[in-house]
Amino acid sequence: MTAARAEAPVEQLAPGRRPRLFLGLHTDDRAVSLDAHLRRFGAVTPRRDLVAAVEASGLRGRGGGGFPVARKLQAVASARGKSIVVANGAEGEPASGKDKALLRFNPHLVLDGIAAAAGAVGADLGIVTVSERAVVERSRVETALEERRRARIDRIPIRLHTVPEAFVTGEETALLRAIAGRPAKPTTKPPYPFQRGLQNRPTLVQNVETLAHLALIARFGPTWFRQAGDDDAPGTALITLSGAVARPGVHEIELGGLLGDVVDQCGGTSAPVSAFLVGGYFGGWVDASEAATLRLTADTMGAGAIVAFPESACAVAESERVLAYLAGQSAGQCGPCVHGLAAIADGFGRLARGGHDVGVPELERFGALVTRRGACSHPDGSARFLASALHVFAHELELHARSGRCGKQARQILPLPKAAR
Repeated sequence: MTAARAEAPVEQLAPGRRPRLFLGLHTDDRAVSLDAHLRRFGAVTPRRDLVAAVEASGLRGRGGGGFPVARKLQAVASARGKSIVVANGAEGEPASGKDKALLRFNPHLVLDGIAAAAGAVGADLGIVTVSERAVVERSRVETALEERRRARIDRIPIRLHTVPEAFVTGEETALLRAIAGRPAKPTTKPPYPFQRGLQNRPTLVQNVETLAHLALIARFGPTWFRQAGDDDAPGTALITLSGAVARPGVHEIELGGLLGDVVDQCGGTSAPVSAFLVGGYFGGWVDASEAATLRLTADTMGAGAIVAFPESACAVAESERVLAYLAGQSAGQCGPCVHGLAAIADGFGRLARGGHDVGVPELERFGALVTRRGACSHPDGSARFLASALHVFAHELELHARSGRCGKQARQILPLPKAAR
């Protein structure tokens, strides 16, 4: 994790680049207190031009979709009635830990973002969501909320809500259903949450990292935000780096850089690498020879999970594990997702074990059949992962199709929940 000096004053943040979200972290696993937070960042004051400032900043969502944040803010602000702001900290992506790290170490920055967004869209309620298994993170947010209540710094009530830990829980309509006490399953759109969300009110749903960036834009403005990153990929972002790397963990990077350079800046690889998984399980595999020149933007990095896959491990076995996991994470309410993803996982597994009744063309056809066919993006993301595996590991798949193996070890490099392994 990128760290900074424990007592860095606000003046050091304004002109600087990195770190931003992780400024002033302790080295002993403590969260930043409200007093220390205000010393480093200053208080957030309401600004009437926040939507325009966010638009000028070029901030895009950090939850995986990369949607322009200003457009969401404007949509909710233009809707009728009092709205609600929801901070999405569900983080169902197994390869990602950035949102949990932010909630664990710097929860006040997320809560500032809720308050700032609420002022911009006219909301009278804020909700921060945390996975039910994220026990430490939930405790840190509870402590932060109590500090803020005692200090009376928020103009609206902000509540904490725990949600089930599942891959689809992070989808915004599934998240809102979970908050309302219903099963965390996506619903078809429209209506969109900004039209009719929680309590049938206009609802802004943003990833916790996105709201943390918004809080800093509210303080320091869009010009400051653009001092990091590139013109078309401004700002910093959190990534979760794992696999064959020297320093696994959560790092804060500038957007627009090349993946190879970013990995080097984070300590480099610890073994020869055959490929990188970029964007988590809804992202895709990238051959190591291409990864060196891949620019990390909101479009390419998805949820910010990056796994360096060692050359000595069997990528086909790893891809089979993930496809089986994704099939098991279906919400169970759309036929193409329920049956299509099961067929993909089964077919890929048979091919991996040397079966001759299914081949790459059939798997490509299965992937095309489920794309854009569900209530949410779960089948689309799964098909994207499949397509990248078929392309990047074509040689290994050919060896598996012939003899059921490629000569490399199945090592379980990619993180999955214990029950899914």
